[in-house]
Amino acid sequence: MASRSPLRPLVLAALATLVFALAMLTDTGLSGHRAPEPSLAEPIIDVASGEVRPLPLTPEATLAVEALREELSQILGTGQWPATQWSVLVVSLDQGDTLFARNPHQLLAPASNMKLFTTAAALWYLGPGFRYRTFLLAGGEVEAGLLNGDLVLYGTGDPSISSRFYATRTQIWERLALQLERAGIREIRGDVVGDASFFTGPTRPPGWEEKDLSDWFAAPISALSFNENVVTLRVAAGSSGIAPAVHTIPEESAAPIENHGLTVSTRPRPRLAIYRDVPSGPIQVVGQIRSGSRDVWRRMTVTDPALEAAHTLKAVLERRGIIIRGEARSSYRPEASQLTQRELWAPEMTEEAAPTILASHQSRPLFDLLEVVNKQSNNLYAEMVLQTLGRIVVGDGSFKGGARAVQRFLVEEVGLAPDAIFQEDGSGLSAVNRASAFAFVALLDHMAQTELWTPYWKSLPVAGNRRELGRMYRTAAAGNLRAKTGTIDRVSALTGMVQSARGERLLFSILANDVRSNSATKRVENRIGETLASFSRSFSSDTTRARVLAQWQPEGSEPGALPGVFFHEVQRGENFTVIARRYGVGLELLMRANPGIRPTQLQAGQVLEVPREGG
Repeated sequence: MASRSPLRPLVLAALATLVFALAMLTDTGLSGHRAPEPSLAEPIIDVASGEVRPLPLTPEATLAVEALREELSQILGTGQWPATQWSVLVVSLDQGDTLFARNPHQLLAPASNMKLFTTAAALWYLGPGFRYRTFLLAGGEVEAGLLNGDLVLYGTGDPSISSRFYATRTQIWERLALQLERAGIREIRGDVVGDASFFTGPTRPPGWEEKDLSDWFAAPISALSFNENVVTLRVAAGSSGIAPAVHTIPEESAAPIENHGLTVSTRPRPRLAIYRDVPSGPIQVVGQIRSGSRDVWRRMTVTDPALEAAHTLKAVLERRGIIIRGEARSSYRPEASQLTQRELWAPEMTEEAAPTILASHQSRPLFDLLEVVNKQSNNLYAEMVLQTLGRIVVGDGSFKGGARAVQRFLVEEVGLAPDAIFQEDGSGLSAVNRASAFAFVALLDHMAQTELWTPYWKSLPVAGNRRELGRMYRTAAAGNLRAKTGTIDRVSALTGMVQSARGERLLFSILANDVRSNSATKRVENRIGETLASFSRSFSSDTTRARVLAQWQPEGSEPGALPGVFFHEVQRGENFTVIARRYGVGLELLMRANPGIRPTQLQAGQVLEVPREGG
């Protein structure tokens, strides 16, 4: 007699209203419009007129502001080139006056500062406790431990199924496999299907540069993702005259690879290339590598994220002894999905059988993921959050749907005009995004009036912290200033908050386009941040302001060494393999300890965490 999951009658009926909300459950229930607690202070920006309300200043304070404006003008002058465009605004959150402005309403490309809009809207609509869910569903009847059909891996947008938060890349698959084992599943007579239909695509917006699409920072977006939708290739030389060995991380990767390389013993330096002709094509390994030489590394995007997820899950299940008769495959079509196509799950109201949930996984809270977005400037996480917003807020899990959700937040909650920003993606990688310094400061001011301010500013990198924003080290801004950086070709940006020498909270946004040098522009941003941190004037402080200031507890600029961890400064010619062997640690362990450092672009002077085995 066929059996079903014990969850079936009650749980499926309870999920009748949640078919399109599997990913939006929080600890407190379904999030919709979040009604904030009473304001901590009145907003200082009149978004309707685009003005900042000034307050009368004492003569002493007026002189201090005039001196600050002159100094900031001089700093901007040092970074002024004929074609450079600036949009800069500095506002006191405590006094309510404008300290400095340079074209504050000019729309410019904001680069990764766009993530500030995405993460603010996510906190508003979803809440910091929101968690993603990933499901294993039965695509047929379960009888005596046999699944007579497909095993469906259904994703709702979780970007974190990787080793960033877990001990191994496949730890979540191991947990799902354990749930299957406990349910008595021993054999699957169909395929393992990666169902990514919760988002509607495309996987990348048109504004992303085609030349970047094979690089890790431009990974494709999918409702079902694994290992941040990248694969790392390690090419190791063999004996002269034979092809080099190509290893992938993860080992079970489904990425198609064509190895045309050759190991040689010639003295001239041979060249080996790892590339892809088009983002949807196979990875090519071509050229020559000298026998006995170091490994060649490159991290690249996968072409089919849902297939990669299904393929690695299948390998994990088989390793654990579960028999799978079919293959791994992917599906992005809502009409072919057990869940996405359904508008109703009440068994009494439809003859179609409801899906059987065999196993599920719940992600870390949204706040943990937003720290990755802002502190690590992770594009994949930002885009997954954006499409989640689109799916939940406006019913369209796409880049356009996410942009509509963010605009709704900015217009209806912040009060900005509909044309205050133009958003094509959630990460800022697209050069066609547009925003102004005023829009960013207005956003920060709005968030500062809500109970979401603390998690929001905590998600921003701290200056002087090598793990976050290593710039402005050993200055008044270190351990004080929190800001989101932004960098794409000829674009640099920095937006955040800093306390002055007397504890006055200053909101600022610095956008620069058509710059001659990104590094030189960032030195200008550093000087502005340091100057604001050293600014001093007397200002009034009431009980409300003091209570808000008490929440400002940034970490120190130099984090202490973690137990079981020490640090290694990379020397010229070293790579991850060499360093792992030197310290006697596993290669995988070393790479997991440094998730933000690309093995293919390791440079002399970089600092790696070297975990001790078991540390």
